[in-house]
Amino acid sequence: MTTNVVAQLAVKSHDTPDEKRRPDKTEVDLVSVDAYTIGRFTFEPGWRWSECIKPVAKTDSCQLSHVGYCVSGRLTVQTTDGSQINIASGHSYSIPPGHDAWVEGGEPFTGIEFVSAAVFAKAPE
Repeated sequence: MTTNVVAQLAVKSHDTPDEKRRPDKTEVDLVSVDAYTIGRFTFEPGWRWSECIKPVAKTDSCQLSHVGYCVSGRLTVQTTDGSQINIASGHSYSIPPGHDAWVEGGEPFTGIEFVSAAVFAKAPE
């Protein structure tokens, strides 16, 4: 098992992020601490990856890996092979590439992402 090493003491607030991305029904607030980019993702009710992020990502399904923690709300994730999980407040999660996702119910989903934040909702170069 690989262990990450942190080289410096650092703290930043997602309330004053280093970068913001705002696709449809999406708020991505990014901070960089040491060599790591951490994202706060907020998806409004009615958000769906295939409708809100696909036009930005330009792929048929999300091709990113995700590791995160749900602060609030509910999100359903379905992989291209049909597997499905439901993420709710207090859940930690991992999601492999090849999926769609959507907000369940009338409350926004807010998650903290540790793996894909640097490139999520960013147009390919």
